[in-house]
Amino acid sequence: MITLQKCVLASAVTTCLVLLATKPLAALDKPYVDADGDLVADTPVKTVDPETLIFAYTPGEDRALHASVWDALLRHLEKMTGKHVKFFPVQSNAAELEAMRAGRLHIGAFGTGSVPIAVNCAGFIPFAVMGGERGILGYEMEIITYPGSGINTPADLRGRKLAFTSPTSNSGFKAPSILLRKKFGLEAGRDYTSEFSGRHENSILGVANKDYDAAAIANEVMRRMIARGVVKEEQLRTIYKSETFPTAAFGLAYNLDPVLSAKVRDAFFSFSWAGTALEQEFSALGVSKFVSITYKQAWALVRDVDAEMNVQYSCK
Repeated sequence: MITLQKCVLASAVTTCLVLLATKPLAALDKPYVDADGDLVADTPVKTVDPETLIFAYTPGEDRALHASVWDALLRHLEKMTGKHVKFFPVQSNAAELEAMRAGRLHIGAFGTGSVPIAVNCAGFIPFAVMGGERGILGYEMEIITYPGSGINTPADLRGRKLAFTSPTSNSGFKAPSILLRKKFGLEAGRDYTSEFSGRHENSILGVANKDYDAAAIANEVMRRMIARGVVKEEQLRTIYKSETFPTAAFGLAYNLDPVLSAKVRDAFFSFSWAGTALEQEFSALGVSKFVSITYKQAWALVRDVDAEMNVQYSCK
């Protein structure tokens, strides 16, 4: 057994990526049951119907910005559910996972690579992603560098410093690790130096400021940072672009009252983006609505990436 000693630590949940020599198990953790085979937890007999619903968006560089961006959606959720809805500015993926597992988070968005562990270890039920007239919003994993770095292809990363985001990230760790190993014969620690920046925004800023030679990132984050003027396009150069992955999934805690869950879903799909801060933030990506998805279908490619890495999640 080979163990990757990179764990996401939280006081109530320790989530470790364990690399095994066998095919990973695709089973839910013990508190959850999947009788219908849709790969997510079934609604239990005992459900919850809180007076205040807590919403969180996957951690970002500017958490104050996220609070203001999501305000119109939260007010619409209040109108549709009759509940108070509060924004929870999560500090990390681990904090978001722990909050949902512990019952303190009811509605949330998890980043692409974190979705499988949120499903299996925290009872997360994905039901929507951002989209538009052309379908769901996707993104590509890009390996970026800065002009003049001397890095023109991933093969040039040998002997250089590459930033990953976090061990649970699809585009920020898992997909690029597979690419570099299988296509270019490069292993972290042996052929190049790597470190975890914590967020895509940190990695992008680190490359723009030449703190890192290169970084593996989700390009939809980079495009939004460029659109806001956080970084300039000319500060960055792409040396690899992957196939398209789904972006962050929006979903619910598995044990919410079914009537309440239905109201929350209806709120997302009836939300009008026009004139909101959400439209301003995401319109450059062609986003204008939430699109219905299922975890089983939409996250199949991401699960394939995990299987390629022989990743198994240990929920503790």
